[in-house]
Amino acid sequence: MDLDSSVIYASLSSLTIPHFLTTTIVHAAQRTRSHLLIVLLLDPALVLSHTACWNDVQQLLTFVYVQATKVAQDMNRLLMNIDVLLVGPDDRLPELFVAPQVLFRVDGDSLPLPASLLPLPMESLPRAPTPLIPPNAPAPAPSDMPSLFPVVALGGTFDHLHAGHKILLSMAAFIASTKLIVGVTDDALLIRKTYAAVLEPLPTRIAAVRAFLARFKPGLEVDAVPISDVYGPTGWDPNIQALVVSKETADGARAIATHRAAHDLPALQIFTIDVISATSTNLSDADADLLKQTKMSSTYIREWIVANKKQ
Repeated sequence: MDLDSSVIYASLSSLTIPHFLTTTIVHAAQRTRSHLLIVLLLDPALVLSHTACWNDVQQLLTFVYVQATKVAQDMNRLLMNIDVLLVGPDDRLPELFVAPQVLFRVDGDSLPLPASLLPLPMESLPRAPTPLIPPNAPAPAPSDMPSLFPVVALGGTFDHLHAGHKILLSMAAFIASTKLIVGVTDDALLIRKTYAAVLEPLPTRIAAVRAFLARFKPGLEVDAVPISDVYGPTGWDPNIQALVVSKETADGARAIATHRAAHDLPALQIFTIDVISATSTNLSDADADLLKQTKMSSTYIREWIVANKKQ
């Protein structure tokens, strides 16, 4: 039976890519039409420094999102809402976006459930085997970089908020302790976008960003603002310490650095999401191939919407 919404609740003993979750993610994504929430419970000992484990966490999130997104796309459910949350044992599970109908767990995961999930019917799935993968390069030596930055910024269009956007937003929130500034491209700059007729209006895109971040990191102050140039608040705000970008927007980061230096603003620490590209060397070959097939793109989603309207 198909479900409108479901939740996966799984504990992680390390920050390595959780291949053991694959069977559960695929099964839940196949059964779910509209909303799939994946809650990953982290032992606090795993995250001693948020910035030091940046690469591990973004690879983990990317792997989980890719597994679920690929299934949704194979089933022609491109607008399916998939959220991956990282929750500590002492954290309260955020308010659920919609009441899930079924709880999925992995066989052998015995950590207690939060009260909000206890009433749900539960299905347990077997652990998927972990493939033999060459060991990662040695972890970098500890640096004097802080674990968190008080104010972090990022920008984007955030049209039809998808897995790629959510990885970007998640990683920015992951390293922000107090405030996250999200520049959302104003409608006026998007009129030449492919399939612009089905672009979501600015208020809808801002609301989606806010709603996701409220689930991912409750209590974090989120300032989602329209931007009409590459700089946004990074062009004038001296209180921003870090900027999160994707490889595709690295040129913008360089322009921001030049602009801030010219205006005597403090330099920003740049963090780059480098596993969303299909050519990434940070994933195994199999995962990179899967990522390449999974088109985490607003343009791809808009093209799908237009094609489905014509049918």
